[in-house]
Amino acid sequence: VQLQASGGGSVQAGGSLRLSCAASGRAFSSYYMGWFRQAPGKEREFVAGINWSAINTYYADSVKGRFSISRDNGESTVYLQMNSLKPEDTAVYYCAAKISSSNRDYYSTAYDYDYWGQGTQVTVSS
Repeated sequence: VQLQASGGGSVQAGGSLRLSCAASGRAFSSYYMGWFRQAPGKEREFVAGINWSAINTYYADSVKGRFSISRDNGESTVYLQMNSLKPEDTAVYYCAAKISSSNRDYYSTAYDYDYWGQGTQVTVSS
């Protein structure tokens, strides 16, 4: 599967952005989808994940209550709605896909994932 992330940009603290990740190739509903981010000088970290049926979502503690992940299997797209953005949210955001038909499992480490998009920059100024 090929993943194309978009929607990044520059916003002030407290603002919002919506990231999109469009997938092409194998059936999108075969994948658990995740968002990760990587700030300069830091390791890539998990942000949010959603299972194939959208029954289960999972968030990093740092974004709970502010970010929301969703997906549209008909459009082969996963979204990350980011509200109340903080300067510490500044990073390159990546979408990732893991082959999974589970409704219970979640995946929060980078090595769990099979495919990665190219990343989109999010910059939050104070």
